Amino acid sequence: MLHINIICVGKLKEKYLQEALSEYSKRLSKYCILNITELPDEKLPSNLNDSLINQIKEKESNNIISHIEKNSYVITLDLKGKQYSSEDFSKKISDISLNSSSNITFIIGGSLGLSKKVLDCSNELVCFSKMTFPHQLIRIFLLEQIFRSFKILNNETYHR
Repeated sequence: MLHINIICVGKLKEKYLQEALSEYSKRLSKYCILNITELPDEKLPSNLNDSLINQIKEKESNNIISHIEKNSYVITLDLKGKQYSSEDFSKKISDISLNSSSNITFIIGGSLGLSKKVLDCSNELVCFSKMTFPHQLIRIFLLEQIFRSFKILNNETYHR
């Protein structure tokens, strides 16, 4: 069975987001083994400058990299990434699982983004939108699109 790992910086604090995460995790259990790793986000000082931003991004990125499983196909969510339709995204997941790996890791950075080191260790960068969203909300978007992908791949109905 396909393993889907999501490594993300920060915890879901809002109850409605936790409930959505729980619901999609339950739905996805039919199609894959889902593992979500929440890493702590660094506290942002009030005197934030470029040097501190880079230090925080490095620290968070090193923590992310230490949690990536070997032989995993790594997809990082990034504004400079490729945009997919839901159908193309489902095909991408299918192609990876058939040709590359039975283990896909998605990475969602913290509020300051990711270091070049994480981007460089990724197999692919994906962008859901050119708009900026809170990273907690993107986690729910990602789960929904993964679920939609499995519905598409299995020719099962799902709202459009």
